[in-house]
Amino acid sequence: MGKFNLYNIDLKNLTPGVHEFEYLLENKFFVDIDGDQVQKGKVNVSLSVKRSSMMFEMNFQIQGVVWVPCDRCLDDVEVPIETQNRLIVKFGREYTEESDEVVVVPEDEGAINLAWFLYEFIALAVPMKHVHAPGKCNKAMSSKLKKHTARSMEDEYEDDDTEGEVKPEITTDPRWDGLKGLLENDNN
Repeated sequence: MGKFNLYNIDLKNLTPGVHEFEYLLENKFFVDIDGDQVQKGKVNVSLSVKRSSMMFEMNFQIQGVVWVPCDRCLDDVEVPIETQNRLIVKFGREYTEESDEVVVVPEDEGAINLAWFLYEFIALAVPMKHVHAPGKCNKAMSSKLKKHTARSMEDEYEDDDTEGEVKPEITTDPRWDGLKGLLENDNN
């Protein structure tokens, strides 16, 4: 993990008390980490590490922007990120993650690399749905999407502006007609 040495924290050499760290994560960080959700961004991280006799309490303040593909047009969309995360680190025999917030690192190594944790915190802060503001999507892609979007036959005929043309009657499966009657009786 040579390219992430900046994110190593030598826990053994931290004196008891609170220690502050600052990181600026830019495009190179996201390219190097090679995560599948975020490939570009500019994010500030403020880290406070409180060492006690038994553990290290890490509090992360993360704020910035990332660029992710738009769900509609696939062009990059800017997504603001603001999150607070906590990580508890303890010494033990081997590396284990006891929970989402508790990590055990080997005491003989006495260090932790935070690069992947930082990426995960950022990726989890990205909303599930990421789309451009209305009217800002790539026009060419939006028109292709509309062309290939599945629509019902009724919608197609409602969109037609041809006057005087006889529209075919839309037939339904007769097995559903009985159920339609139930709905009508339910509304009365």
